[in-house]
Amino acid sequence: MKASTTFSVTFFPRKGRTASTKYLLYARITVNSQRVEFSLKRKVEIASWDKARGRAKGNTSSSKILNAKLQNTRAQIVEAYDSLLKDKKLITAESIKSRFLNQDSTGATLIQAFRYHENHCFVDLAPGTQSHYNTAEKHVVRFMKSKYKVNDMFLSELSYSFLTKYDHFLRNYKPKKKGERKLANNAVVKTIQRLRKVIKLAVKLEWLDKDPFISYQPKLTKTKRKYLSADQLKSIEEKVINIDRLSYIRDLFVFSCYSAFAYIDAINFTPNEIVLGIDGEKWIYTNRGKNDNPVRIPLLPKAKAMIDKYKNDPRSVQNGTVFPKISNQKLNAYLKEIATICGIESNLTFHVARHTFATTIALSNGLPIETLSKILGHSKITTTQIYAKVIEQKVSSDMKALKNSLSVVQKEKSSAPNSKTS
Repeated sequence: MKASTTFSVTFFPRKGRTASTKYLLYARITVNSQRVEFSLKRKVEIASWDKARGRAKGNTSSSKILNAKLQNTRAQIVEAYDSLLKDKKLITAESIKSRFLNQDSTGATLIQAFRYHENHCFVDLAPGTQSHYNTAEKHVVRFMKSKYKVNDMFLSELSYSFLTKYDHFLRNYKPKKKGERKLANNAVVKTIQRLRKVIKLAVKLEWLDKDPFISYQPKLTKTKRKYLSADQLKSIEEKVINIDRLSYIRDLFVFSCYSAFAYIDAINFTPNEIVLGIDGEKWIYTNRGKNDNPVRIPLLPKAKAMIDKYKNDPRSVQNGTVFPKISNQKLNAYLKEIATICGIESNLTFHVARHTFATTIALSNGLPIETLSKILGHSKITTTQIYAKVIEQKVSSDMKALKNSLSVVQKEKSSAPNSKTS
């Protein structure tokens, strides 16, 4: 709790709807200029009320009883304030009122909402997505400790202001752990999106009357998907690599370039996911690890060559997978070495292979975007349309070829002898 926090309790009468000389008494709690009011369920003669002192005038028995009641109420509100301080809870006018009225004991908290989401929704999420939600929870706890000096908050205390402050905190947070990076715009937006999904779940559960963040509309920065050109891919495929660990990673990367597999799908790929398709050829029948969407891919020759090379590897057989296991961290570290060996200056990660399939292998060779969407296992075709730039490049290339063809035809017509007879 910050030392600059101001806290006060006042009492005042308010005229009711009916014409009467007796007014309803209210308590007002103010914290840092933010206030909340509630009725004390008592009335007072307006003529006998001391506005300046906030109490009944005179020494009559009724005034003494009322003033004793007000004094006791004030003491209980201060006690509620002190107990919140002791519990290291957020101090607001609303939280003091809730504690005083014993309404906060059954109110759900933000961390309880995260825990419910973990216990009831994680079963439908991929491990990577689960990890993202765990990270989102760590971020919001870090924020509450930094901004409000608490480890948790009641859902009723959340507001639009909370989220804007959280947004600012994430954008300006300086990582303290080694290897931890400052969050860019898209990382901030996705972190907040996960918080909002948890809050929307709380609304569905009727823990909240409405979404306090409904007016918050962050925008993702459009990013260009990195992929390899045909020449760059060829240089990786044909490079002679005598280091076994790098040779294997190169082969796994090439497999992904011709199958569109993400890391989690490639590393968990099993032999029984290779089946005969409707055309009698070998297909891959699997489900994406990220969203469990079904994926059906005819097996391209270069992808099949990588499968045949490693499916009987003792490490693969032991794990029951097509390829030997390796962590994503090590894989990407080795890819940086491969990029150096092959003279590729851009940041080479395993996910570049999936983008390379979508662009260099598929769209650039005329595969319809609807077909690509199914192969990539996207839930919506709009997700696939991030590769639309490649389509424009393909259109440009095809139009140039068309122009050249038309130019040749025109020249041939111009040079041909006049076939007209007189």
